Amino acid sequence: MDFFEAQERARKRTHRLVLLFALAVLGTIFTGYVAAVLLVGQAGSFSRNGSYYDDQPVVTSWWDPQIFAGVGLGTLAVVGLASLYKWSQMREGGSAIAEMAGGRSVDPHTTDLRERRLLNVVEEMAIASGVPVPAVYVMDMEPGLNAFAAGLTTSDAAVAVTRGTLDKLNRDELQGIIAHEFSHILNGDMRLNVKLTAIVFGILVLGELGRGILSSFGRGRIRTGGGKKGGGVALIFAIGLALMIVGYIGYFFGRLIQAAVSRQREFLADASAVQFTRNPGGIGDALRKIGGLALGSNILDSHAAEIGHFFFAQSFRSNFGGLWATHPPLEERIRAVDPRWDGKFIDAPEVVDVGRESFVDAGFARKIPTPPPLQALAPFAAMALAGSLTPDRVDYAQQLLARVPSRLRDAAHQPGEAAALVYALLLDGTTAVQEKQFALLGSLGGSDTLQRTRELFSLTAQLFSEARLPLINLTLPVLRNLPDAALGQFARTADALIMVDGEVSVFEFMIQKALIRHVVVARQPQAHDSPAIFSFQAVAGEISLVLSVLASASSDDTATQSTAFATGVTQLPLIASSLQFASAQTWNFPQLDAALDKLATASGPIKQRALLAAAHVVSSDGVILATEAELLRAVADALGCPLPPLSTAA
Repeated sequence: MDFFEAQERARKRTHRLVLLFALAVLGTIFTGYVAAVLLVGQAGSFSRNGSYYDDQPVVTSWWDPQIFAGVGLGTLAVVGLASLYKWSQMREGGSAIAEMAGGRSVDPHTTDLRERRLLNVVEEMAIASGVPVPAVYVMDMEPGLNAFAAGLTTSDAAVAVTRGTLDKLNRDELQGIIAHEFSHILNGDMRLNVKLTAIVFGILVLGELGRGILSSFGRGRIRTGGGKKGGGVALIFAIGLALMIVGYIGYFFGRLIQAAVSRQREFLADASAVQFTRNPGGIGDALRKIGGLALGSNILDSHAAEIGHFFFAQSFRSNFGGLWATHPPLEERIRAVDPRWDGKFIDAPEVVDVGRESFVDAGFARKIPTPPPLQALAPFAAMALAGSLTPDRVDYAQQLLARVPSRLRDAAHQPGEAAALVYALLLDGTTAVQEKQFALLGSLGGSDTLQRTRELFSLTAQLFSEARLPLINLTLPVLRNLPDAALGQFARTADALIMVDGEVSVFEFMIQKALIRHVVVARQPQAHDSPAIFSFQAVAGEISLVLSVLASASSDDTATQSTAFATGVTQLPLIASSLQFASAQTWNFPQLDAALDKLATASGPIKQRALLAAAHVVSSDGVILATEAELLRAVADALGCPLPPLSTAA
């Protein structure tokens, strides 16, 4: 799967979706206009005392610009405002959507074996694909088998599973479902899902307004009467009926579009899950258990239909002969992943015994092989890994996490220690600088923070370099939930630690940037992920600076740096004449920070080509060090392009 191509397809699907819904709204306006013309004509047939003129035509003309303008503007206003309202509910990101659906945030330091297994599977998938670890939720009141991923960006994504999924699936089946949801995350489907929900809700509101008016009659709030009052009441009733009919007609077709768009993506997500896990039995058995369960995948929460297209499987009973079904028939999905299926479903146990699986999740009782050393990086192959998830990568993520001391993994999940773990990872390698940093920590964070950081540093100082970014990734769910004041203090302390000796390494800077970026984007996802720059020339200076920084980090020799830079420039022929190497003495980190922020708003093709050039820079000498590989990953991360760990495990 090409990450950049998938993102581009998602944007094209969004454009087509907007067009389809625009047609649905236009159809609603047209239907509303016809109803308004009939109503106005009918209203004109009333006499002043409420009686009817039998000889007066109901409709005098089928075209009235004033009525059309009024209906059109009114419809657009109602649909637009309602859609914006629904968007505002979901713009806070995946966690807000998960909580809206009744999800409970899973404590990162939970001791519950099933919840621990769920967290481990999600973390492995995140590290294997290079995306930030999503927030994880459990829908405790849902006994059916289902799950969903939600969010606007990879930084604010959340994965939610039902209690039935947690209790009734073994590790392979759970991994299959989570892999399916990660396909939606990597394919850019989450943001599309939110837009679908907002637009369909906007159309529905018209029908709800009409139903509200009609309900007022049933509750006696609007009373009929004789004469003039009776005619006015009849007109109000007619308006309510027209609004309900027009609104629900638009809603009907909106739901058809929503369902059709959703069904198209489910087969791809199932196939991706098989590809990611190399285990068709995992997702296949999960689907077979859904078929064997009386409740199946149904969701009891009232938001089931509203966000039904988010879920792994059909979450509500579809009306109109399956026309509103957001997922393909269960049998078709099973046969797609298992063509030799015998047609039998699986009776799910009440609760799966996770005791026999716990050794996998605890990372002990098995031999963890040491991953092979990094070799020369093939730039095109490296970029092909962007946003990808493969079985080898999942295996490597499991191996990597198992090699990290359990004390450090525990600290990453502890609200009181996650920040101290990041501080420990940012400490310098020389004793003199370390003492200054420890003194700074004591003054800024207090004695408890200082003590925890010292303890954790005794382990991080011996940590292999490939584990640093994944370990920081594990802290994200905890850091996202810090209060604003604590988050501000954390950011200031991290910055002070890096700047204490006046000599900031590129990698230190990139770690800090990646960390802060993901926390900030998770809190304000609506302000990100929309490309604003579509011209290579508009970001030529920024690309030039990033390539220069990478070239400078790869060697201390100026000639070698220039050669590495030139190698990257060959991948950007359109702007090659505008790219000039900048030595380390001519740029600073605020400039690099601004350059990365601007590049992050560029379109997918620009990011893809810039990162390909960056990969050529770090591999220009035929050898790539672990620090260079991680630096390339950090640059890609800053641009919003997840890149998995770069090793020969690919």
